Amino acid sequence: MMQKSVNQTKITLLSRSVNEGYARVAVAAFAAQFDPTVEELGDIKTAVSEAVTNCIVHAYGNTIGPIYITVDLFEDKRVRIKIRDKGCGIENVAKAMEPLYTTGGAERSGLGFSVMQSFTDSLRVRSTPGKGTTVTMEKVIKTR
Repeated sequence: MMQKSVNQTKITLLSRSVNEGYARVAVAAFAAQFDPTVEELGDIKTAVSEAVTNCIVHAYGNTIGPIYITVDLFEDKRVRIKIRDKGCGIENVAKAMEPLYTTGGAERSGLGFSVMQSFTDSLRVRSTPGKGTTVTMEKVIKTR
């Protein structure tokens, strides 16, 4: 059964590196309605940073394009974050999700998806080459 969100926000920003900080803080501020711990907020910020950075570095390369962020809050204190781009897409998602795999050159660590996975409760990546990628992450905020 699909649960209906109790609140939602949508943000569209350009794939400029200066917008990564805004994205992480904006998503964390919205999730703060659930009274998360400092650690839970840090997890959300880190996961969002990785996803947005992937859009900036990999999806659009040396061009600028839109990044779409949707955050849904559910009654069970679950935060769902979707980060979508219309960039180059990922040819082989399973390969891209392997630790240390990168197409970004020697200066990239290839740990983006691993970091997203370790800081959230679930991670899904859907991509179509030439059309873009959607990363969906969920984090359940524990009741204190």
